[in-house]
Amino acid sequence: YVDYLNIPNDMVLASFNTDKIEIRVRGKSRLIRKLNNADAKYPVDLYTDIEFDPVGASDSIEPGSYLIPVYKRRLPMGRSIQILSIKPYYLSVKLEKKVSKVFQVKVLYSGTPAQGYRALDALVEPSNIELTGPATHISAISELHTKPVDLTNANESFKRKIPVDLEGLPIKAAPDSVVTVTVQLEQQHVSQTIENIPVLAWNPASQVTIDPPGITINIRGPYETVNNKNILNKIEAFIDVKDMKPGVHETHANISIPAGLIMTDAGPQVFKVAIEE
Repeated sequence: YVDYLNIPNDMVLASFNTDKIEIRVRGKSRLIRKLNNADAKYPVDLYTDIEFDPVGASDSIEPGSYLIPVYKRRLPMGRSIQILSIKPYYLSVKLEKKVSKVFQVKVLYSGTPAQGYRALDALVEPSNIELTGPATHISAISELHTKPVDLTNANESFKRKIPVDLEGLPIKAAPDSVVTVTVQLEQQHVSQTIENIPVLAWNPASQVTIDPPGITINIRGPYETVNNKNILNKIEAFIDVKDMKPGVHETHANISIPAGLIMTDAGPQVFKVAIEE
């Protein structure tokens, strides 16, 4: 592996640099086995290998692509091993100006929450991250997103640590590349029409006929509530005839709605109530 050292402070190694050297060697099998098991590194000192004036400052190093020769004397082979070939003969190095920029972190979602739920805008901590890296890479980022947060079948709010999406980029993030995402889920409010709810006569003293016998209402509320049959069965329509005298009366019906639901419309508005003597 190639170990790049002494990178100028105002620059960074861009992508597509040569990171490995392949060599063919000859020597005793014991030494070669030992060499294969070693974590061998070839050092490249950018300050001296690229700098035209190694004694001076690094002002003469400019952004750009460089070819640096591979020197046999730097390969950690030892005197008992003969180097037969080196590939490549030159290392390709690309230096770019190092820049920093602060980005607001935006959360990406994947998947669909449980039916009747929706995700609100997520809370992110920290909400801003400073990225440092090659100028071309930083300028190419228009928005900084997290890795997608999976919402599949979620039906309650949750908090999770998610990395920002910098995979494969030679960029450092500060204070960290991982953010804490708080996803808030809420039940969607939906509407439903319930037809022909029987209109009951309360406190009758004799035979009572109500025309029409049923009422249709529109309700609105959380998805799970609106689609819960046990809750909908508690909806009642009634007319209290306790103080009505025998004869025909025109009046409104009373509607009893369970908590969590709102009635947005009802019809008909007026009912004929016939009370026998």
